[in-house]
Amino acid sequence: MARRRRGRPVNGMLVLDKPQGISSSDAVQQVKRLYGAQKVGHTGSLDPLATGVLPLCFGQATKFSQFLLASHKKYWVRIKLGVSTDTGDSEGDVTDEKDARHISAEDVELRLQSFRGDIKQVPSMFSALKHQGQPLYKLARQGIEIEREARSITVFSNELVDFGMSDDRGHIEIELEIHCSKGTYVRTIAQDLGELLQVGAHVTALRRREAGPFQESDSVTLEFLEQEREHGSLDRFLQPIASAVGQWPEVVLTDATSFYLRQGQPVLIPRAPTSGWVRLSELRGDEAEFLGVGEVLDDGRVAPRRLMVSS
Repeated sequence: MARRRRGRPVNGMLVLDKPQGISSSDAVQQVKRLYGAQKVGHTGSLDPLATGVLPLCFGQATKFSQFLLASHKKYWVRIKLGVSTDTGDSEGDVTDEKDARHISAEDVELRLQSFRGDIKQVPSMFSALKHQGQPLYKLARQGIEIEREARSITVFSNELVDFGMSDDRGHIEIELEIHCSKGTYVRTIAQDLGELLQVGAHVTALRRREAGPFQESDSVTLEFLEQEREHGSLDRFLQPIASAVGQWPEVVLTDATSFYLRQGQPVLIPRAPTSGWVRLSELRGDEAEFLGVGEVLDDGRVAPRRLMVSS
């Protein structure tokens, strides 16, 4: 007999402003407790050091989490030049220090050109990538280093927004605004930038400003949720499941076409996009109800790729 899930069924998206000092998994557990929900998952972890946009999927929304994992992200990051750590951030142990006073903003701008466009990046040993089922960061803490292959990523923009001396030991702090593809490790950009400048570097603060269609302005804090729980159901802060793919073009189906699509059959829909992924909705009276996601085939038909479970 299947084990009964604890908690109540909740469906939707919550954009959490993750606080510093806790893991994404810890944040999920706290939100799950606040909502008393059966099923909650995140869509791409943030390090304990990092804050900002962490979309959480409740219930059926978890079926669409993969599309947020694959989405573009925007970050603000503060980097200290002149100090290297074993983790690439301020939570690690210092491994080297150098005087960086000779580094200018122009030097940084010049080197940043190496971190724009389509580039290759070797993930940090302190990332959550897994090797034979074990996260790399756990192996790293045991003193084990695994050879990692360089991965292709895209950095759409990487701009220097602040430059200044941080202390009397010749260390420099800079701030960058980065817009990048999935799989980009900001701490690796910091470390690689430090190596190019020959002074070393590490991340001292990191904030995710956007994840796919979700922005900072969409987010709520754990503290806010704790306070609002006293004033009624927290479900009012959930966004529709369709918001997970809200940036995709919408295709609205009639009863007839949605019937065949639910059977797994591609359908021809007038005025649908000619390529790419689409958000599928079914016309119910005067409103369009989210059905799932599909992909436009070469012959113009729309094929179902992931659909909501019918209630």
